[in-house]
Amino acid sequence: MSSNHHHMHNHSESNTSATRLFITMALNFLITLFEIIGGILSGSLSLISDALHNFSDGIAILISYIAIKLGARPVTEQYTFGLKRAEIFAAVINSGTLIAICLYLFKEAYNRLTTPEPISGGMMIIVASIGLLANVIGAALLRKGSQKNINIRSAYLHLISDVASSVAVIIGGIFIYFYSIYWIDPLLTVLISIWVLKESFEILKDATNVLMMGTPKNASMVNIQKELEAVKGVKNIHHVHIWRLNEQTIHFEAHIEVDEMSVSETTKLGIIIEEKLNKKYQINHVTLQFECDKCDPKTLISS
Repeated sequence: MSSNHHHMHNHSESNTSATRLFITMALNFLITLFEIIGGILSGSLSLISDALHNFSDGIAILISYIAIKLGARPVTEQYTFGLKRAEIFAAVINSGTLIAICLYLFKEAYNRLTTPEPISGGMMIIVASIGLLANVIGAALLRKGSQKNINIRSAYLHLISDVASSVAVIIGGIFIYFYSIYWIDPLLTVLISIWVLKESFEILKDATNVLMMGTPKNASMVNIQKELEAVKGVKNIHHVHIWRLNEQTIHFEAHIEVDEMSVSETTKLGIIIEEKLNKKYQINHVTLQFECDKCDPKTLISS
């Protein structure tokens, strides 16, 4: 039996992401208060809707912030993998919330198209512009972290949707202020919501794959079998499992059938296999069970 584990943690990066999330969360709650006041004064339903959107983003970012803190906790006897999957749960909650908001916005857009109401375009433009600035700052703070972390990416998508929503409110305000064209606001809302729905489903699909312990997209079981069985000394590879603990940690375990050899020889063979898996498939946590004509049947996949 050879058990080989590679861990890649970056605590300073997690702390930076958590700090940026906290700042962004505070900005969102501040925007929410400002837009509710502006919406009441201007009579703009779109501003109040945007305020609710920002409030939901603040909650989403709070969830992401808590998830990062939980994920950074050390392993324990009760949780031997730690709480790293908290961030995946956060991504599911956040993307699911976005989908619900989009469906709500579709309904509101339909209501505004059928029964348009007079709105103060000038107030809309001023308040939405301030909201846009704050959302752009928040999105800029999370942009880097979103490229490596599905949890941060779900929060980042919330902010990008808010940036687009603020732009839509500003454009709508301009058309309302100068031309009294009220239908432009719900039209832009629908177009933005369609894009947000598409991105949300992608995040939800990826996060669900992690929670269901699905094989990563870039890891073909058949190709891995062929490559490892081509390694000198390996007769057969079977009972293979590949799954992601979170976005950064991919686990691999397998039974490796070999001819009779010493423990030191299997250790060298294990290092070769680890390097192959890490280089091509970014698998960084490998557990191998070396054996000699033990299992029957020797199927690639086994429960």
